[in-house]
Amino acid sequence: MALIDLSKKEVHCKIVYYGPGRCGKTTNLLYIYNAMNSAARGKMLTIETKGDRTLFFDLLPLNLGKVNGFDIRIQLYTVPGQTIYEATRKLVLKGVDGLVFVADSLKVRQNKNIESMDDLRRNLREHNLGMNEIPIILQYNKRDLATTPIPTLTVEELEHDLNQELKTRGFEAAATKGIGVFETLKEISKRTVRYVVSKHLMPGSR
Repeated sequence: MALIDLSKKEVHCKIVYYGPGRCGKTTNLLYIYNAMNSAARGKMLTIETKGDRTLFFDLLPLNLGKVNGFDIRIQLYTVPGQTIYEATRKLVLKGVDGLVFVADSLKVRQNKNIESMDDLRRNLREHNLGMNEIPIILQYNKRDLATTPIPTLTVEELEHDLNQELKTRGFEAAATKGIGVFETLKEISKRTVRYVVSKHLMPGSR
């Protein structure tokens, strides 16, 4: 649920990047953070773990202008994809307003994509949310590898595995190169703001 700060006349929308481990969630947010003007971005928060990798909890407010007199700010988060961090993923999803599911195009990661989508469905249910109740879009990452000898999934295979229930928009991306990163962000931000405004800021919504 969006946080509404009446004293500052601000609405904070929470968007979470979800997906299997090493699919490119953090790469997306790092690219966005580094590409943005420092005046338009907030601090990036990281949490070190005892595992092999650093897990990022990215906080990136973006000023999008006023709606009904309120400033709309977007906060971006990532969740750790590894199986052992399920409790953390569930916690980060609390209060989510919009989701980007980042899928890995590598053939060997096909089952991990499907498992992560099932994990998302299960964790949303824990917060009394259905898959079609909040804005969700898909990003098919590592598409640049499709032109290499490395076995990759086709977009059609990814759509079949992940988009039959959602029937949402999917973006091809290569996050390490910035391809599709801002297109994904723009679309989920637009859908999330529209969702939050209709739910909280329209007459009769509160």
